Amino acid sequence: MLRSTSCRLALAAFCLTAPLPALAQQPAPAAPAPSSADARLKALYEAEWAWRREQEGTLPGQGPGALADHLPSVTPAANQERLAYWENALRQLDAIPAEQLSPDEKINAAVFRTVLQEQIGDARFRAYEMPFNSDSFFWTWIAPRSGFANADEYRRYIGRLRDVPRYFGENIANMRTGLARGFSVPRVTLTGRDATIVPFTADGEDNPLFAPFRQMPSSIPAEEQARLRQEGLAAMNEAAIPAFRELLQFIRTEYMERARTTLGASEMPDGEAYYQAMIRKYTTLDITPQEIHQTGLREVARIRAEMEQVMRRANFTGTFPEFLQFLRTDPQFYAKTPNELLGYASYVVMRAQGQLRNAFGTLPRYRHGIVPVPDDIAPIYTGGRGGLQNCMFNTYNLPQRPLYNLPALALHECTPGHSFQAALALEGPNRPEFRQETYFSGYGEGWGLYTEWLGTVMGIYQTPYEDFGRLTYEMWRACRLVIDTGIHAYGWDRDRAIAYLRDNSAMSELEIVNEIDRYISWPGQAVAYKLGEITIRRLRAEAEQRLGTRFDQRGFHDTILGLGSVPLPVLEEQVRAWIAGVENAPATPAPRTTGSSS
Repeated sequence: MLRSTSCRLALAAFCLTAPLPALAQQPAPAAPAPSSADARLKALYEAEWAWRREQEGTLPGQGPGALADHLPSVTPAANQERLAYWENALRQLDAIPAEQLSPDEKINAAVFRTVLQEQIGDARFRAYEMPFNSDSFFWTWIAPRSGFANADEYRRYIGRLRDVPRYFGENIANMRTGLARGFSVPRVTLTGRDATIVPFTADGEDNPLFAPFRQMPSSIPAEEQARLRQEGLAAMNEAAIPAFRELLQFIRTEYMERARTTLGASEMPDGEAYYQAMIRKYTTLDITPQEIHQTGLREVARIRAEMEQVMRRANFTGTFPEFLQFLRTDPQFYAKTPNELLGYASYVVMRAQGQLRNAFGTLPRYRHGIVPVPDDIAPIYTGGRGGLQNCMFNTYNLPQRPLYNLPALALHECTPGHSFQAALALEGPNRPEFRQETYFSGYGEGWGLYTEWLGTVMGIYQTPYEDFGRLTYEMWRACRLVIDTGIHAYGWDRDRAIAYLRDNSAMSELEIVNEIDRYISWPGQAVAYKLGEITIRRLRAEAEQRLGTRFDQRGFHDTILGLGSVPLPVLEEQVRAWIAGVENAPATPAPRTTGSSS
């Protein structure tokens, strides 16, 4: 989901306004020299990426996860200087003749342009004045959940702990400015979110900030470990913990009291333009709220018809609302222990792994784990989330976590969804570093939702109930198109949004309420999933129609995942180029592994 934090200002004004430095051409002896356009583009995005890393409080040249000894600066002045830098970079990008770029650099240019437009939009709308939502928080990422590799990384972490008061102070000042102009998280979505701060206010080693010091590597001598722990505790007690307590006080007594009582983004300053910008940011498409709303209504009607068919296949003779009530209340559909839920999710992942060879030509070596969502965020967290190292499943309040949804969830978040996708990106072709850290929701979440449907081809769904769970999850994403635009463009209230999701899906009440609050506080993000999936399904149908018996889903999937995260228009262009390549290639027998694209 959210991929980047606010940044730290560290460069001189010259770097913000002057032309970005050019990169000398140094072609390999046996390779042709890059075109002037390629060299200019590469110099531009490499300079911006190194600058952005420093702005974000990370270390250029030391890997994406190398954090500095300070936190970002988020003052209005810093953000306005960043805006000037990005606008300057976009002007320089516009001056590069696109027709002279090589094929790979054309993709890099399209990705870079979209990134710049996103950063410029956020800065112009002063998104830094609303630095959290009901799902994601600027204060929870400071404490890692595991240790560091060496003593230098621990020293930098201690530096960040010392910097927490300044960082929180700047965020609080920004939030006060946002409150004054009516630009805030809606008050109704804030209930319980203050609880995410509470663990960080505890004294001593029970505080999550101390967690890295419990897992120090043996390569650090014992005496140095003891010294680092002492310095870490001092930084926590003298700087970080007091700052967390001040933040908690501010959120509870000021922000939650003064946050706006309206819901829709359109009701904020310049709200209609802001919502349209958020749609563009998350979907990478030029599409209006009205078009999204109508698409959602059509999808809801289509999926509802499929759900009725599956209900009859389960030999249920009652009404649709009665079937939903049966699914929400019958004990057979719910785990008794966290390990039962985690074990079932793991079994689904293993079933999927057994089918990968039929669906993909390129498989990653990296393997992810299965872990529970941490206790401190589980009550307000989603049902699961995938990442490179681990795929998480929420075991909080098991009577609200139906097992029939787990196959679709495991495919989406784990394999062949996000965790699989992350592993392929890790081991994939050598791309510019900025692209390794770029994530577009339309592409990434569209793929995740597509893999839920792909499970029908892979034979993952073993019962009508699991297939209904898949349709429930698809319905959930279709409802988002209606609900997100309903709230932010059509004036829906919270009760209407909750009722719409409740009436059309078998999701539990806890999941429904958490999701609706997420859509209210995070305009536009939720519509990316279904629009991305629709794009991929449409491209698959086009490929099947044009290629006939020459269609091989392994090549189709490898083409999509081999691109890495790209804007959806780039995805369409590249998949159609793959289709044309297969059409024009000499005919050779190939195994056909496909399924309905209806």
